[in-house]
Amino acid sequence: QVQLVESGGSSVQAGGSLRLSCAASGYTSSNYCLAWFRQAPGKEREGVAGIYRAGGYTKYADSVKGRFTISQDSAKNTLYLQMNNLAPEDSAMYYCAAMPNPFTTFYCGSWSKYSYWGQGTQVTVSS
Repeated sequence: QVQLVESGGSSVQAGGSLRLSCAASGYTSSNYCLAWFRQAPGKEREGVAGIYRAGGYTKYADSVKGRFTISQDSAKNTLYLQMNNLAPEDSAMYYCAAMPNPFTTFYCGSWSKYSYWGQGTQVTVSS
């Protein structure tokens, strides 16, 4: 059973930066996709960034390209999301997610296929 615990959410001003962390446990294989999603009040959950745990593939939503960076520390089983130049529209609950045994690494960008979720961490950006 995969367990995901997010941390690092906070309130920041527009233009600021935050780094979110996700501690993952419960799996031993490297054949996983990991991703960050977000959901703002009244909006649907959207995929923000995905990464293949064994390396070699990342995927970003157009809205965060050039501002957000997904990365991982495999030794610590920790996923990160570095968020720079934050804007008020980035305010949302951010969730870490996992997809075991993807058919290909490109599935890491198939947001509907993620099946394990953390509880979320809140990011609020004020103007």
